[in-house]
Amino acid sequence: MHTYVKTLQGISSRYAPSRILSFDITHVFKALQLIESRGHTSRDALCKELNLGEGSVKTLVKHLMMENIIETSNAGTKMTEKGRKFLAELLSSIPAECEVPNCSIALGKFNYAILLKQLSVAIKLGIEQRDAAIRVGGVGATTLLFRKGKFVIPVTNIDSLKKEPQIHGLLIKELSPKDGDVVIIASSDRNEKVAELSAKNAALMTVMNHTKHN
Repeated sequence: MHTYVKTLQGISSRYAPSRILSFDITHVFKALQLIESRGHTSRDALCKELNLGEGSVKTLVKHLMMENIIETSNAGTKMTEKGRKFLAELLSSIPAECEVPNCSIALGKFNYAILLKQLSVAIKLGIEQRDAAIRVGGVGATTLLFRKGKFVIPVTNIDSLKKEPQIHGLLIKELSPKDGDVVIIASSDRNEKVAELSAKNAALMTVMNHTKHN
């Protein structure tokens, strides 16, 4: 995973010292998911889905091409074999995600959950995940550990969804968590895309920090 994390950081880094990028690792991750799921993706579609301007998407695509992760043609942008392997490695740690309706553990109007495989050891109080969500426009994030069929709050071990059976069932169905997994629910009062990017940023930050210390 360490090599893939470094590649992800490289793609979202500046090649020219004078140019400040308006995208980061979260946009790169979502762009790869979009390109892979759709087969071919236009730059216009990436602009819309990533909430980025045309210039930013053009630079993002250029950086991905420099790493031989994507290739372009008249049909649009598609993944290379290297790109598919790269994304598969990332998805081995972040394999599932879903929208979440308003509930007692969600902080905003729009909420998005993402699963981290076997990374409960990387969670302290959940403050780092909250801050990562806020950095990309979210209002915060709730981090839960999956233990013995329950979604518990770090340190306290409180069953956070004891009185929310519908939300519990939704997360079980959509994310299929196992003991030792983590669920991050990020929130936004703006729209669904910001909530999703907030969750992805919190998840990627967790993976990267864990990798850095191993």
